[in-house]
Amino acid sequence: MSELVCLELSVVLWIVHVLVQGGIANTVFPLGYLATARDSGEKSDNVYYGRATRALSNYVENLAPFVALDLGLIVANHTGGYGAAVWILARAVYIPLYLFGVPYVRTLAWLASLVGLIMMLVRLAF
Repeated sequence: MSELVCLELSVVLWIVHVLVQGGIANTVFPLGYLATARDSGEKSDNVYYGRATRALSNYVENLAPFVALDLGLIVANHTGGYGAAVWILARAVYIPLYLFGVPYVRTLAWLASLVGLIMMLVRLAF
């Protein structure tokens, strides 16, 4: 899987995160609440909404270094490694593991994504 394809898939994966989190939110909050400015600050104890929100936040935190490394590899013409593919696959697996509360395996998926980033960094550096 090329770095450019992985970059495109990272956006698709972000969309999936947003749709999952938003879809769950639509079942948790009153009808039309998400269309407001959310000034009332409604809270939810729904476990799936909390997990989807945290998974999205974690994804966004990890997306920035991925994009930086991926674009660096493309610009430097150091493409052809497996780090970007490892990252994207690990992050795709992470979503259902987090939503369904699978302990340890979810952490392993996150660690795999970190390994993917390190592989990309090493490839970019050398």
